[in-house]
Amino acid sequence: MSDDKTLTKIPHFDGHYDHWSELMENLLRAKGLWSLIENGFEEPKQETRLTEAQQAQLDDAKTKDHQVKHYLFQAIDRTVFEQILDRRTAKIVWDSLKKKFGGNLKVKKSLLNALRREFEVLEMKRDETITEYFARVMVVANKMRSNGEEMTDTKIVEKILRTLTDKFTYVCVSIEESKDIETMSVDELQSTLVVHEQKFRRVHREDEDQVLKIEGRSNSTSRGRGSYRGRGRGRGRAVFNKATVECYKCHDLGHFQYECPNSSKEANYAELEEEDELLLMAYVELHETSRSDAWFVDSGCSNHMCGNSKMFSSLDTDFTHSVKLGNNTRMKVTGKGVIKLFLQGVCYTVSDVYCVPELKNNLLSVGQLQEKVSQFCLKTECAASIIH
Repeated sequence: MSDDKTLTKIPHFDGHYDHWSELMENLLRAKGLWSLIENGFEEPKQETRLTEAQQAQLDDAKTKDHQVKHYLFQAIDRTVFEQILDRRTAKIVWDSLKKKFGGNLKVKKSLLNALRREFEVLEMKRDETITEYFARVMVVANKMRSNGEEMTDTKIVEKILRTLTDKFTYVCVSIEESKDIETMSVDELQSTLVVHEQKFRRVHREDEDQVLKIEGRSNSTSRGRGSYRGRGRGRGRAVFNKATVECYKCHDLGHFQYECPNSSKEANYAELEEEDELLLMAYVELHETSRSDAWFVDSGCSNHMCGNSKMFSSLDTDFTHSVKLGNNTRMKVTGKGVIKLFLQGVCYTVSDVYCVPELKNNLLSVGQLQEKVSQFCLKTECAASIIH
């Protein structure tokens, strides 16, 4: 057998006769062997005398017939092979397979019903990509087509739009509103969803990088300074062991800088003297900054705070309190409300912001930002578990 025949990939018979027979027919036609399936050949009776040319022609037909049978036997497993009782010629083998698997309408109907159920329950997995899900859907759809089911692109498109994960909901709504689903091809839908999937991944990576930066800054500024105090909190702060705290001044363990016995200066950070006090742990005056709409991210700040009441989109003036600064001065809180910040063309809504008219610098609390991210992730996971 030549190298070309050795490397020939034989289509495996998986029970779907129509699909397999079309592939096998195409292979045999390409090899110039299909006439042995259509017409077959008969060996002459033993007493018949053949000329030298006739004998050569008969030997060639036998060789090619064995070659076709070799392809057919390679395509079926042992169970199917044993169902073929007469294996004299390739045509007899082919006709036997066709009779058992291709011509039985009851078998095809039963298989099609199973495929319909499989198609109906298909839905995208949470960790699955668009390309992977489309491949799963198309495998079932093509099997249904090969068994006589009419599977239009519209039917497949509608199925996919119904069964994507929650993060594609607004994309599906946008597609249904802006495009004609009746004329949309499967390839067009896949390319559109792949583009949105890439955007989701890019935004997710940027969000993760930003959270890591915020957490990194929070950890670096809190070493030995007691910045765990106040309402701001992040991951890993539920359990606190003071024995592991390193003093920022003398570098000994077991106390903070403001408690250091070697310190002769007044502590620059507020202590928890009164439970009803809201603490602003770090206070920095930036004299060179005169813009009232400038914001600074502060890992020691216990709450978001703004000194300009005009920046609030809504403000509850019935809420009053006071904050104590690191230099032991106090400022009055005259209200609590919502502020909208625009960053790179995107509007972000910041809630629970305290209005402190005496404050020179607007501050965003790292603790509150982390708390909002943690709450959002928890709600998302809970909602996903309920849906699934």
